[in-house]
Amino acid sequence: MKLSVIVPWLARGLAILGGVVLVVVTVLTVVSITGRALIVFGFGPIPGDYELVEAGVGFAVFSFLPWCQLNRGHASVDILTNLFPPRVNRAIDVISEVLMTLVIMLIAWRLYHGMLDKLSYNETTFILQFPLWWAYAASLAAAVVAVIVSVFATWQRILEYRADGGSYTLGQGGLH
Repeated sequence: MKLSVIVPWLARGLAILGGVVLVVVTVLTVVSITGRALIVFGFGPIPGDYELVEAGVGFAVFSFLPWCQLNRGHASVDILTNLFPPRVNRAIDVISEVLMTLVIMLIAWRLYHGMLDKLSYNETTFILQFPLWWAYAASLAAAVVAVIVSVFATWQRILEYRADGGSYTLGQGGLH
């Protein structure tokens, strides 16, 4: 299989998984809040709902990052760059991709060390007592995919710059 097929499939699959986790977290929150409202009828909140939401949303954020990076969906300000020729805009894209790749690598590296720290101290959540490193590991896995996708996207921007045909299309972040 070609990398140009695998990387988008990986980014899309992770974004879908992040969406599923976000839906589950949303349903969990609604059920827990409803339980609090119906406490007089013998219901109650879901124990550890805050802990589960915190871990789920953290994972979801990192799950959406590769898809956003692949589709150039990050916010951009194009007021001044619209005046530049296409080749300059492509150079700016390459520089932006390299910087974003470095930032994502830094985040993944720090998540790795955070996970090791939580693992070595056997830290757990307060109510459910599940190990904190589980949430770090899930987020780290998504961040590693983000690094792979970001390196791929950087390579794509470099190829576009080298094959500059005079036209330039905005990424999704520049279309809004």
